[in-house]
Amino acid sequence: WLLSFAAGAMLYVVVEELIPEAHLGEHSNIGTLGVMAGFLIMMVLDVALG
Repeated sequence: WLLSFAAGAMLYVVVEELIPEAHLGEHSNIGTLGVMAGFLIMMVLDVALG
């Protein structure tokens, strides 16, 4: 499960550091949370329908 942790950490770094427009404004975590929620939904759908 360390590989999945590394992938999650890399995804977090990409969202936090490479998408600076997501951090403009008062609610800077909403973009990060949206990407994480979308990733989680896609993983659940992949397991459920795959």
